[in-house]
Amino acid sequence: MTTAFDERMMRVALGLAERGLGRVAPNPAVGCVIVDETAGRIVGRGWTQPSGRPHAEAEAIDRAGQAAKGATAYVTLEPCAHIGKTPPCAQALIDAGVSRVVSALRDPDPRVAGAGHSMMAEAGIDVVEGVLAAEAARLNEGFLTRVSSGRPMVSVKLASSLDGRTATHSGHSQWITGERARNRAHLMRARTDAIMVGSATAIVDDPDLTCRLPGLGDRSPRRIVADGRLRLPLTSKLVRSAHDVPVWILTFPEGDAARRAAFEDCGVVLIDVPAGPDGTMDMSIALSILGERGITRLMVEGGSRLVSSLMRAGLVDRLDWFQAPKIIGGDGYPALAGLGIDTVDEAPGFELLEVLSLGEDTLQSFSVKR
Repeated sequence: MTTAFDERMMRVALGLAERGLGRVAPNPAVGCVIVDETAGRIVGRGWTQPSGRPHAEAEAIDRAGQAAKGATAYVTLEPCAHIGKTPPCAQALIDAGVSRVVSALRDPDPRVAGAGHSMMAEAGIDVVEGVLAAEAARLNEGFLTRVSSGRPMVSVKLASSLDGRTATHSGHSQWITGERARNRAHLMRARTDAIMVGSATAIVDDPDLTCRLPGLGDRSPRRIVADGRLRLPLTSKLVRSAHDVPVWILTFPEGDAARRAAFEDCGVVLIDVPAGPDGTMDMSIALSILGERGITRLMVEGGSRLVSSLMRAGLVDRLDWFQAPKIIGGDGYPALAGLGIDTVDEAPGFELLEVLSLGEDTLQSFSVKR
């Protein structure tokens, strides 16, 4: 049986888990609070640390100390039951003497998949599952997608005018959205494992693709460019900063050997991806490779052809669309290239998750209907 207090404490744990987003891949971002219910106070709290170790439960137990005995632990994901780089968290909770564990979500990892809950129940702990499960699943959508599909969760971030244009007919685009919207986009970068753009966007815009919010400069994710023919200039900001913030280029394997060596000398990691039947990069294979390399949350920031190719392949999970109260007109550059849709019924469908007002601009977040 769960109570309103259980949900309130689980929300605290979910808030802690969010701190790990963008820093713990390929591990899930987990939060844990240990509560002395008699005294009505939190005695320990923790969240997954960078690179996934220590786990949230270990952090919370360490902070709680002896106060963990007889307490209730609220965990956003089932405690692990296997021995990896650290002992099983389920066993750590047993050893700490907690009397009750409330979890939000069962871990789909085959090494766990209910075994953590069973281990604790067999030790006499009262185990409650499924508290705020939907919220926990949304927070760890990247981890869950990688486990179930072998690829990262893909979110597309667009910034456009009201009529879906990203630049004027002359190519001018700075700035369509205002400062608050741009700051929000930088925060989103800090919470993802990698950012990907197409080669045209990387060449024309010459972006940094870093997080430039005060105090979050160390949270810049990997930068990925889909550049089948290695057109990106060696003098670009991305290449010149590859030793500071990782840069990966997805490219065709048959590229010029000297040019490949030049990129690698600059610190760029080249990842070979074959072409699909239409001669363009096979993004399904590309995403599987990124999943194998531990990426769980991938944010795509353009360009229009890359986004459309992902849409056509059914590889987009989330859409975050910033819109400015401006009209550019039909001669401007569209946010999306053609999708080849003949009827409205063929159009991808979306479910609205959230609407945020950011000064004059608006951010609408959607999940893709399957």
